[in-house]
Amino acid sequence: MQNNVLILDFGSQYTQLIARRVRELNIFCEIKPYNKPPEDLSKYKAVILSGSPFSVRADDAPHPDLSEIRGKKPLLAVCYGAQYLAHFGGGNVAPSNTREYGRANLSYLKPDELFFESISEGSQVWMSHSDTIQKLPDGAQVLASTHDVENAAYKIENEITYAIQFHPEVYHSKDGKQLLENFLVKIAGLEQTWTPDAFVDITVAELKKKIGSEKVILGLSGGVDSTVAAVLLHKAIGKNLHCIFVNNGLLRKNEFSEVLEQYEDMGLNVKGVDASARFLDALKGESDPEKKRKIIGRVFIEVFDDEAHLVEDAKWLAQGTIYPDVIESVSATGGPSATIKSHHNVGGLPDFMKLKVVEPLKMLFKDEVRRVGRSMAIGDERLGRHPFPGPGLAIRILGDITAEKVAILQEVDYIFIKGLRDWGLYDQVWQAGAMLLPVNSVGVMGDERTYEKCVALRAVESTDGMTADWVNLPYEFLQKTSNDIINKVPGVNRVVYDISSKPPATIEWE
Repeated sequence: MQNNVLILDFGSQYTQLIARRVRELNIFCEIKPYNKPPEDLSKYKAVILSGSPFSVRADDAPHPDLSEIRGKKPLLAVCYGAQYLAHFGGGNVAPSNTREYGRANLSYLKPDELFFESISEGSQVWMSHSDTIQKLPDGAQVLASTHDVENAAYKIENEITYAIQFHPEVYHSKDGKQLLENFLVKIAGLEQTWTPDAFVDITVAELKKKIGSEKVILGLSGGVDSTVAAVLLHKAIGKNLHCIFVNNGLLRKNEFSEVLEQYEDMGLNVKGVDASARFLDALKGESDPEKKRKIIGRVFIEVFDDEAHLVEDAKWLAQGTIYPDVIESVSATGGPSATIKSHHNVGGLPDFMKLKVVEPLKMLFKDEVRRVGRSMAIGDERLGRHPFPGPGLAIRILGDITAEKVAILQEVDYIFIKGLRDWGLYDQVWQAGAMLLPVNSVGVMGDERTYEKCVALRAVESTDGMTADWVNLPYEFLQKTSNDIINKVPGVNRVVYDISSKPPATIEWE
């Protein structure tokens, strides 16, 4: 990680997209909250300030101390960041006459400006702000304008400080990636060396140094994240890795036996533990989704504690935590962004469990995990598996959990997922699953009136789960799937298809 970029998060919904765009340039970056920046800034070669829902004119606006950054490191200020530098640097920020939101086009570019190299006048950018910079800060010169925004981009003389009032990280800014490359590579001088192969080499070396000859227990789920984490750890510590696959009673149909079979040829030391009755007993009568997650997390840890005592001298618990888990669980690593939901595998272990935690993937997005897996020659069949939530079907059964409900949803899910494979649609979908709703509806089967369960099918396309769009599955497929579910799954008489995107909805219903 020789070319780190620090992204200070001011609460923008786009902050994670900045990180993704930077990493697409093969440059490593980290998101930190503006109010909790790293104490040691020496490892960072450049800094980016994110946007924010706040106005710089508000009394409670984020007001970071940039004294160790301004003029000392290359700095790119995006949207709120640009207004912040202006407002507190001798310029003037005022409410815009009209809210500047949506597509705009660059109508002026300063000639021969490296920041805009390979970008032409007329290039589309994305605006999202209600304030505007009327007067630039001291020592600044304008670099770009749009029809409505005179100071769309500027730089500070005698510093490597650039600022823009649009968002280069979003898809609608057509040359946004080029702009970030111009700043980070051509201006800041960072090398594009953060590749999957480099990540593997660095991470394996770090794991060897951190773990040494101590034993590690890993919760293996059969999913992409835990598989890649297992192979990384196996490269680093070999036989000292002890993998455990827990059946929490909330897995997909036949998944416990199938996953154990899949790993037989990978050289991993895997043990299967059937704790389904233990989980279902603990969940009995609980309907609150957050409490269900916490119960599953607690029992998960209890099971691992039991198993850890069977592995002599085990010192570590490994987890397949990835970056979106961390961001959603702790509000963008402790910053101002809103917490969406908790994750059972994030946040450490209770005091009674005497294991240290190692999370080799916690700085990777899902697509990066897959690329790392391919670099280690893990097969596409495993890497192409849809994500499946750690709490399993518990958060796809709205309301309380019973063995009967789990059995119903397992059958529905099996028909849906098998249908996607049979129709050649599985690889066009990022994640799919079925939800058992806490409502009954009237139906007619033959000459009889029924009053049975309703299920919702969900299929989304995404890159890393931070944003997602519903997949427009063929009507013929949905028709056949609905018929198969209603005809083959006792207790279900209605099937609906979820056409909500994230945001505003989440991918899972709980």
